[in-house]
Amino acid sequence: MLDQFLDFSPSFGADTALLLLVLVALEAVLSADNAIALAAIAQGLEDKDLRSRALNFGLVAAFVLRIALILLATWVIRYWQIELVGALYLLWLTFKFFAGEDDAEGNHSGFRFQTLWQAVPTIALTDLAFSLDSVTTAIAISDRTWLVLTGGTLGIITLRFMAGLFIRWLEEYENLAAAGYLTVGFVGVRLLLKAIEGAIGIDLWVPPDWLTIAIIAVSFTWGFSVRKPEEAIAPDQSSDESQDEPQPEPADRR
Repeated sequence: MLDQFLDFSPSFGADTALLLLVLVALEAVLSADNAIALAAIAQGLEDKDLRSRALNFGLVAAFVLRIALILLATWVIRYWQIELVGALYLLWLTFKFFAGEDDAEGNHSGFRFQTLWQAVPTIALTDLAFSLDSVTTAIAISDRTWLVLTGGTLGIITLRFMAGLFIRWLEEYENLAAAGYLTVGFVGVRLLLKAIEGAIGIDLWVPPDWLTIAIIAVSFTWGFSVRKPEEAIAPDQSSDESQDEPQPEPADRR
């Protein structure tokens, strides 16, 4: 652990800036499925304001957990059991989504939360499970801890904005949530294969990053292919507008 902090000696240059850009881009691409999963989890709260607060608090907790994961990455990657737990958690999220039912607004989340603090731990743990894959990839690209920390910090900020967009898009596109959870399941299978590799000590075929990115792209193309009917997107808004319309004055009685 001490070596990790002693390594925190930033030296800036063109190569460092380029490497940081690569790490942020990697975080953004690999966080696409993460963002939609977090957005779908937040939809388990009925109140829209609580959804935004749940993402804020959940990602603050996720940031702390991700920093700890980066600092302990050289220790974590030695234990395949950690990847196994993360894989099973992601596969459980996928199963829970597809086994769930639509809520009163027609949203399919798989989660139902009564309070804000029920949603926050789920959001934080989901980001941590995804980070097991992205952080080990970042560590493989650069052994400079401060650089990976900076990329992870910017990645969390990017993730918050992406999740906010996905919350809005989930209400507009029919297949987007299912597309996101298909990629969540794929990441879970990928982590599971890596865990099995570590357990038996034999190299298995683990889908490479380029295939992961391709599957995310194809899934999201399908997810954005069908837009919900206008009345299903904002039923409350349409009803409010109808109430605001001026009512015809009654004819004068003579």
